[in-house]
Amino acid sequence: MKILQLDQNHPLISEQLTAKGFVVEEDYSSNYDEILEKIADYQGIIIRSRIPLDQNFLTKASHLKFIARVGAGMENIDVATATKLGIKLISSPEGNRDSVAEHVVGMLLILMHRLFIASNEVKNGIWKREENRGDELLGKTFGIIGYGNMGKAVAKRLSGFGVEVIFYDILPDLSDEFATQVSLEELQKRSDVLSLHIPLTSETHYLIDEYFISKMNKNFYFINTARGKNVKTKALVEAIGAGKILGACLDVLEYEKSSFENLEAENQDLQFLLDSDKVIVTPHIAGWTSQSKIKLAQVIVDKILTDF
Repeated sequence: MKILQLDQNHPLISEQLTAKGFVVEEDYSSNYDEILEKIADYQGIIIRSRIPLDQNFLTKASHLKFIARVGAGMENIDVATATKLGIKLISSPEGNRDSVAEHVVGMLLILMHRLFIASNEVKNGIWKREENRGDELLGKTFGIIGYGNMGKAVAKRLSGFGVEVIFYDILPDLSDEFATQVSLEELQKRSDVLSLHIPLTSETHYLIDEYFISKMNKNFYFINTARGKNVKTKALVEAIGAGKILGACLDVLEYEKSSFENLEAENQDLQFLLDSDKVIVTPHIAGWTSQSKIKLAQVIVDKILTDF
């Protein structure tokens, strides 16, 4: 079986698959059209986000048996077409769930305890104590939307913080020792903190908009490590300005390129987020640790070897 890697990943992928008899070729520079010319030669593709695998691409990939996405999100793939063509879809959310969970808790603590602000002030000769009085997680209700690999890992990390963790998910009966499943309405009524852990689909695009925020009963902290387009930025900015959202931790932005390599454009709403001391922004690195790079790759290899 010939496999084409379109993005750089941990070398263990090529090493282990080659050792098992697969032919693994790499192309990290050719564009969409150049890849299209040769894709019929391959039975497998391993990707991250560089090349969109749309209907045209998948139709030309006439011998394709599987697509392996090193990561969790599959929005770069025309899933409906792939399914119709009988192409196996593989992802590895297990590989970076621990990294994401630690990032969520870390960002939130930095925001609530004003650690970044206070540190920068002291480094610049400013010593403020009352102005940097923090807010504790203890006793709060932490709401999670999406209780898959990421959501469960976050709930597990929170088990020692003295918070009540509740979640909403479209699948039923997912409650466990770390969190209790509730309706979306109850989550909106009770949450002091809201964290997103959902894929980007037509149903979740702009899930967090003016209407959703208006249904939140309390002023709340907001965390997004899912996808930027799950959130309507203008609504987020307005809610922060009005005090409805007390602070936001954003690892993803609506204005990211589809490859997640940079921002498409800057505008007034984005500039507000970048300038606000109520917002922490990181460059889509929640799942990006030295350990997760290895785990993401190993999960992909294990799944390919299991199925093929």
